Amino acid sequence: TLKSYWIRKGSAFSTAVARPETELTPEMISTGSWRQLPFKPYNFSALGLPPTCGHLHPLLKVRSQLR
Repeated sequence: TLKSYWIRKGSAFSTAVARPETELTPEMISTGSWRQLPFKPYNFSALGLPPTCGHLHPLLKVRSQLR
């Protein structure tokens, strides 16, 4: 079996890589430039990173030891 494919430049072809915006700044709102910029879609189902710092209060440690 022989398969062949034709690859052509589409209507959205570009040689420059455009990075989408990730944050909406007050300057974008005041100038209105946010209307023409592409934005990265939000992932609302992402859990995020757990905090890597923090500790128990010394009194809470003593209370847990007494229990």
